[in-house]
Amino acid sequence: MASTPPISPMAARMVAIFNGLWKVSIGMGVLGTAATFSMYNVDGGQRAIIYDRFRGGITDKVVGEGTHLYIPWVQKPTVVDVRTRWTKIQADTGSKDLQTVHIVLRVLYRPEIAALPTIYRELGGDWEDKILPSVGNEILTATVAQYDAVELITQREQVSQTIREGLIERCNQYHITLDDVSITHLTFSPEYTSAIERKQVAQQEAERSKYLVDRARQEALANTIRAQGESEAARLITQASSPGFVELRRLEASREIAEVLATSPNISYLPSGGSNMLFQLSPGAARLANELQNSK
Repeated sequence: MASTPPISPMAARMVAIFNGLWKVSIGMGVLGTAATFSMYNVDGGQRAIIYDRFRGGITDKVVGEGTHLYIPWVQKPTVVDVRTRWTKIQADTGSKDLQTVHIVLRVLYRPEIAALPTIYRELGGDWEDKILPSVGNEILTATVAQYDAVELITQREQVSQTIREGLIERCNQYHITLDDVSITHLTFSPEYTSAIERKQVAQQEAERSKYLVDRARQEALANTIRAQGESEAARLITQASSPGFVELRRLEASREIAEVLATSPNISYLPSGGSNMLFQLSPGAARLANELQNSK
């Protein structure tokens, strides 16, 4: 049987070094793996809470952003998004005048950072699905019941403010902060909507009829005034065309002509039995001219 050749001291040293390096690499690999499974990251806009088996559950500490260590199996970190997010709350409820109303809210909300351990202890990880729909329906039903259908439309801002205040007060009890609450949809039943349309059409027809009546009344009044004016004009024309009125106008014109002639230095009268040789004037005008001439 052949014997194993002896190993040189150099080869033995190399084997020892190799074995040492292999053990070190295995140890570093184990440590690296353990370190990898013992680290967690908290990104921007997030916080973490720690569940500890030996401390009786979720601790009160809230871990901020960054990279952190934990003890595997003993501790379990839960990363929570604390940024503002939105959800939609909708409800079908009745108004004060018993009309069916479909209302939809847009809610911006976020959890209170300091109260994250309490939220997860009392409500769990689905806290938003448990609280917001139930509280939202409660507030919507109670608020809409205070207004009738017309007030819900005409006082929409006040209704939104009342809903906002009620939701904020109720959500604060569960450590949920509401940044904004607004009404996005507000509709009524098809029957009520049709009734409103018919009422609006009837009002428009009534306003149109009222306008036509007022216009006819004004036109009748204008015709009356026009007829009265025409009657007065006819009366004045008739009065002006009577013989006495015509004679009066003729005498007034003759008097004016006589006054002009009597005061003119270029005209003289000859005593020829009362006749005027220079101008063919009427007897009345000649008589007035002679009287004015004699009075000078």
